[in-house]
Amino acid sequence: MKRFLNLLALAVAFATAFPILWMVVSALPVDNFRRVLTVDDFALYFLNSLLVAVVVVVASGLIAFLAAVALSRFRFRFRTTILVLFLIAQMAPIEALTIPLFFLVRDLGALNTLGSLMLVHTAFTLPFAIWMMRGFVATVPVELEEAASLDGAGRLTILTRVLFPLVAPGLAATSVFSFIAAWNDFLFARTFIISATDRQTLPLALLIFFKPDENDWGAIMAASTLMTIPVLIFFLLVRRHLSQGLGGAVKD
Repeated sequence: MKRFLNLLALAVAFATAFPILWMVVSALPVDNFRRVLTVDDFALYFLNSLLVAVVVVVASGLIAFLAAVALSRFRFRFRTTILVLFLIAQMAPIEALTIPLFFLVRDLGALNTLGSLMLVHTAFTLPFAIWMMRGFVATVPVELEEAASLDGAGRLTILTRVLFPLVAPGLAATSVFSFIAAWNDFLFARTFIISATDRQTLPLALLIFFKPDENDWGAIMAASTLMTIPVLIFFLLVRRHLSQGLGGAVKD
């Protein structure tokens, strides 16, 4: 039985890694990367994607942390209702909300701006982030905060010096989700960035290599490989905290 499970795990791992391996092998010829890197404004597209992803990670992490503290430490009316609404928001299909969001962003005058992408991605990542952070905050003993309060620490000091370090692994886990969602986004970028080419992101840059007569698959694979590198780097930076976060926020 154990051997069967090991073989099954290897088969699942291979099926998961095979598309990535195929992408990298298809992109290996140097000429493919040269065609990608010589695209006009490619560096600008990269910076736009990086800016959106970083803002979403910071904003969603901060808001989720404060919301999780409020939902875990305070008792107020409609608290359970709010939690259920967060869960329902996670279930809503993005495709069904794209058109209403387009009209909302248009009415706000935010079309063709990176701010629209930051706002929408922050809103979509918050339900998951709040649910996850609430679990981490709930595992921190209240006695730690009470002891700090008896020592004269204020609410802000307790949040930043007592609670925040203990739930940092949870923030690392949610930040990976937020970063990947914002970095790989194509649907919202295609919907909200209509005519401003200087506001386009990397996923939109892939459209350059889709041509009417013949698609440049080598360049597409090379661009996709380059897009994967920042995600890997970000994952490596938070890997230690992420492993702690999956195991729990507080150790005995």
